[in-house]
Formats: sequence, structure tokens, C-alpha cells
Amino acid sequence: MGTTDGQRGPEIWIRGPVAAPDPVPVPYASTAAPRRFSWVATHGGAGSSTLAAVYGGHDCGRAWPGAGDPPSVLLVARTHAAGLDSLLRTLEVFRCGEAPQGLDLDAVVLVADAPGRLPRPLVQRVRVIESVVDVYRVPWVTNWRLGELGGTPPRETEPLARLTGAR
Repeated sequence: MGTTDGQRGPEIWIRGPVAAPDPVPVPYASTAAPRRFSWVATHGGAGSSTLAAVYGGHDCGRAWPGAGDPPSVLLVARTHAAGLDSLLRTLEVFRCGEAPQGLDLDAVVLVADAPGRLPRPLVQRVRVIESVVDVYRVPWVTNWRLGELGGTPPRETEPLARLTGAR
């Protein structure tokens, strides 16, 4: 099958046989289970029980996780002044190495104490906390206040849902 203009034929005749392409690797299915967390409230009424019900994980209340509980800790506090003070005291316990052995502080979850924006002094305190640890924010959810914990978590909490495997 030569051509009349002096070419030697189709490219395959010039290059020779072509090897079969390498097989495309098949993605493997992950067998890892979602990471489990222990929710630790830094003060009463922080919301750890609600968060555990909505996002999964173990609610420790105000106690440290026990021997059979997940060692990955999510500290929970409300965004009012007393809640942030309590959180800072608990962060100091971790910083000084006084938390029980084997616990891993993964992040802080700040739960809105009221609808609307935080006052400037509280925003400034939250920024200080964000400078030393990962912080996830949970907005005011009226349905949760009414005990209605079903349904989809607020879209603002999508990063928290990904972290906890609830999404």
C-alpha cells in the first residue's frame, strides 16, 4: 500500500508493531471504617449529646474518654463567654500534657449559643482559639433545641460532617 508521492506507507509499517497499552489501575475500595470520635463537653450544656446524636461518635459528657472509648477527642463548647473560657482552660490541659495518656485532640467544635452573629469581643476570642487548633462552627439550629435531631445537618457544618463521617 505505498503512495505515489514517495512515502513508504502507513505509520505502522515504519514503527513496527505497537505494544498493548498498560492496563489502567482499578481503584480499590477502601476498607477503612470512618474514624470514630469522643465528644467531650468543656462545660455543662455545651451540646456534646446533640452533636453525638447528629454526627455519630461517643458522647463522653464532661468526662474524659474511658478505656473502650475512641481516643480521638472533639472538644465542644458554646460560643458565650463562659463557654469559651471553659474551652480555653481545657485546651491548656492538653497543652500542658495533663490530659489522660493516649488521647488525641483532633479539633474544637463551637456551638452557637444564640441565633445571629457573635459580638466582636467573642469573635476576637474565637480567632485566638482558631490560631492554635482546628475549629468547626455549628450554627444555632432551632429544631435541635426542640429535640428534633433528624434530617440533614446544616450545610454550614459540612466540613464537620466530612470529618466525622456523617456525610
